[in-house]
Amino acid sequence: MTKLLVPISSGFEEIETISIIDICRRGNIDVTIASIEEINVLGAHQISIKADKLLSDIDEKDFDMIALPGGLPNAFNLAEDELLQKILKQFKENNKNIAAICAAPFALHVAGVLNKNYTCYPGFEAKIKEDGYIQNENIVIDGKVLTSRGPATATVFALEIVKILKGKEEYEIVKEGILAK
Repeated sequence: MTKLLVPISSGFEEIETISIIDICRRGNIDVTIASIEEINVLGAHQISIKADKLLSDIDEKDFDMIALPGGLPNAFNLAEDELLQKILKQFKENNKNIAAICAAPFALHVAGVLNKNYTCYPGFEAKIKEDGYIQNENIVIDGKVLTSRGPATATVFALEIVKILKGKEEYEIVKEGILAK
């Protein structure tokens, strides 16, 4: 089965995180939520999620893709976590798919795995890099790196993950099932 790793920490953006998990599971993707802190993690808007595992208990080789939700301070926590940074670099070295939404492309930038063209939460590009920032697209794909703007684009972001990992047919089935146009 296709496997997706979703790392989180305190202050994760709930809409993005749940959209990724829910839509990808609807697309028959095995999603593992991995906390860089504790198993119970409190989001930016005080919604708690119980992670499946600690990030320290996973093996990156078991996953086909990694997808980082945004939110603050989650994006900064992910950027500062040495293990996550190492995993991101391993994904890049192994030519695996990497995705980040909202402020989380910052963690990709810190790891040195963000390709030239990207998008992020408007205004956050000043913390990442101005060169290559595409402000008027909900999702940007540059090679094996997928980025998206924020909570309002979480559904199209998660659907794109399904398309990348499972193909257009599964993408269309999931898209129709959630009534996305």
